[in-house]
Amino acid sequence: MAERVLQGQPDIVLTLRRSARARRITLRISSLDGRVTLTLPRHVAEREALEFARQKEPWIRKHLDARVEDVCVARGTVLPVEGQGRTVVEGAGRSVRLGDETLAVPGAPDVVARRVQGFLKARARDVLAAACDDYAARLGRTYSGLSLRDTRSRWGSCSSAGRLMFSWRLILAPPEVLRYVAAHEVAHLAQMNHSPAFWAEVTRIHGPYDAQRRWLRTDGNALHRFRFGD
Repeated sequence: MAERVLQGQPDIVLTLRRSARARRITLRISSLDGRVTLTLPRHVAEREALEFARQKEPWIRKHLDARVEDVCVARGTVLPVEGQGRTVVEGAGRSVRLGDETLAVPGAPDVVARRVQGFLKARARDVLAAACDDYAARLGRTYSGLSLRDTRSRWGSCSSAGRLMFSWRLILAPPEVLRYVAAHEVAHLAQMNHSPAFWAEVTRIHGPYDAQRRWLRTDGNALHRFRFGD
């Protein structure tokens, strides 16, 4: 990969990627970090791809302007813990404490983001493990392990060995959305596909799920805008 710049106010950094599978020049703007990727087939000259990008510049700027700003977590940040806005405030003692409207974090300002992230990961593990235990019991299957990551392309996965993986950022979503994702991955213990039989299992152990899937499509990416200094 290489980087090129479309000059303007401000400049736009383009990440150039050649692909043997690409049949035409394409542009993609990541909704997560605003990265602009210009993909071109191997036989296309770079200057041709850059001219394509210049022609699309108004479209690029329109989408970049509409992108939600990143939020660096600190005291005063409103964070949607379990879907409800909580203001990060100064805390006492040694532990992060979750209130109805606040998240009290002790320590110096430069450790607040890291402590908030640690708290969220621990809470996500507890809540997801409880949800997965519940759905696995309903399914009549067991899973072999559970891990958390900060994934960008998927909210969860289930391996053929029965190991479940989830994005810890699900703890920022409404509880019903987190539970749907847990049910979705647990259902893969019985059906390692997305066939009608799989969706029937999701419905059996979870119930209706259209609203939760719709929330993930429309609001899920916004959970990635929070930055914890990592």
